[in-house]
Amino acid sequence: MSEKNREGKRTARERMLAERADDEARGRRRKKLIIGGVALAVIAAAVVTGVVVQDQRSTPETPTAAPAGTIGDKNLVVPVGSDNAPSVLTVYEDPRCPACGIFEREFSPTISQLEDAGKIFTNYHIVSFIDRAVPGKGSKYAANALGCAQDAGHFRDYHDVLYRNQPDETNDAFGNKATLINLAKQVDGLVTPAFEACVNDLKFSDWVSAVQQDFDKSTFKSTPTVLLNGQPIYPKFNNEEITPANLVKWVDAANQGKQLGTPGTHGQSPAPTSTASEANNPSPNAS
Repeated sequence: MSEKNREGKRTARERMLAERADDEARGRRRKKLIIGGVALAVIAAAVVTGVVVQDQRSTPETPTAAPAGTIGDKNLVVPVGSDNAPSVLTVYEDPRCPACGIFEREFSPTISQLEDAGKIFTNYHIVSFIDRAVPGKGSKYAANALGCAQDAGHFRDYHDVLYRNQPDETNDAFGNKATLINLAKQVDGLVTPAFEACVNDLKFSDWVSAVQQDFDKSTFKSTPTVLLNGQPIYPKFNNEEITPANLVKWVDAANQGKQLGTPGTHGQSPAPTSTASEANNPSPNAS
C-alpha cells in the first residue's frame, strides 16, 4: 500500500474519531440541558405545590366565627327549610361556578316549593375554589356575603338573587363588596349597618376557608354536587336526567309513607330544632 493511501486512511479515521467526539460532546450537553430543564420544572412545581399546601395548612380547621343557625360539624352547613323534613337535599356550589348558576336558575323555584311544603331539608355547602384558578376574590367574598345573609336570616332570598345576577366566570364582579351589598337591596330587610359591616369586614372569612377545606378533603371534586338522601342526583339519577319534574318525583318517591316536616318560612333559614342535619347522608369524607 502506498504511503499516500495510508495517509488518506489515517486522515479519514482521525476525522471519524473527531466527529464521534463532537457527537458525544453534543449528547452530553443535550443531556445536561434536559436534566436542567426537568430540575427547573420540578422546582417550579414544588413552588406551586408549596403555595397551595401552605395555603391549606394556614386555613383554620374550625372557623373562629360561624353564621347564626349554621349546622353540622364545625357549623359549616347552611340549612334551609325544616330539619324534620323526611328527605335531605345536599348542595355543594361555588358562587362563581357557571354550572351552579344554571342549576340554581332552573331548580331554585322547585327546591323552594319542596322546602316550603316540608318535603326536603336543604343543606348548602358554599365553597370557593374558583378563585384559585380564575383571578379574583369573587368566590370568597360572595361566600362571606352569603354567610352574612344567613346570619341575618335571609340566606335563601339572597342566595337566589346572587345566582340570578351571577356574572361570567371570568368577570370578578362578586369581588367588589359594593356590588354584593347593592344586590342585597333586592332582599327586603337584609341591608342593615350590621350586614354591610359583615360584608365589608369579611366577618366570616375563616368560616369560608373552613368550608372550602372541608370540600377539599371530601370525595367531591366539582360543583354543583347535588345529593338526595346521600345519593348523587346531578346530572342523572337512575339513568334519568335531572329536571324540576324529576326532582319532585324523586323526592315524593323517597318520602312515600313518611310524615312531612314543618313547612319552612319563605326567604328565611330557620335554625334547626336539632342537630340532625344530613343524618341521611354518608359523610363526604368517608373513603
